Amino acid sequence: MKPIYWMVLFLLLTVVPAYTQSPVQVVRIKYDGGGDWYGNRTTFTNLFQFLRDHTNVETSERETSLSILDKDFFRYPIAYIAGHGNIKFSDAEAQRLREYLVNGGFLWADDDYGMDKHFRREMEKVFPELEWQEIPFSHPIFRINYRFPNGLPKIHKHAGGPPKALGLFYRGRMIAFYSFNTDISDGCENPDIHHDPEEVRQAALRMGANIILWALLQ
Repeated sequence: MKPIYWMVLFLLLTVVPAYTQSPVQVVRIKYDGGGDWYGNRTTFTNLFQFLRDHTNVETSERETSLSILDKDFFRYPIAYIAGHGNIKFSDAEAQRLREYLVNGGFLWADDDYGMDKHFRREMEKVFPELEWQEIPFSHPIFRINYRFPNGLPKIHKHAGGPPKALGLFYRGRMIAFYSFNTDISDGCENPDIHHDPEEVRQAALRMGANIILWALLQ
C-alpha cells in the first residue's frame, strides 16, 4: 500500500466533515441540455476499488446518479460532473448547487472533451462572483498520496497541449476542481474500453485517488 502522509491519514479518519459517509460515496450529476452525463460508466467502479486497495478509505461499490434538485443530493460529500456536450442548469439547480458547495460539498468536474464552454457558462450562474484559478504544481492535491510534480497527467490527447487543473475558491476553501484537457475519467475506465497503456491508466487512477482524498478534507 502506498504510504499516505500521516497527518492526512489522521484527518481522513478523524475530522472529515460529519456528513461524510462511511463508506465514502460520490454523486454523479444528472443534468439537462443534451450532454452525456451518463458516460464513463466504469470510472468509479475502478477508482473506488483502487482506493480500497491502496488507501485506508472505505468506499461504496460505485457512484450514485441524481439531479441537483433531488432531496438526497446533499447526503453526498462529493459531486462529479462530466460529459462531451451541452450542460444546462435551471435557476433552481444553480442556486441549490451553490448552497451545496458553500455548505461543505465539493465538485469534481472532468472534461471529456466538448463540455468546457457549456460547463463554464453554467458555473458562472452558480458563482458569478468567482473565477477559475489555475492550480500550481506545488498544490497538495498533487502530492496528498501520489506525487505528480508536473501537475495533472495527460491521459488523452484531446485538443493537444498540456492539461490544466483549475479550482474555484470560496472564502479560501477549494469548492470545485476542474480537470481540463486530459480526461482522468476515461483513464480510470476498464482497460478494454479505451486501450490506454497500463502506465497511463495507473496515472489516471492515482490522480483520481488524490482528487477524492483531497475532496474529503475540504
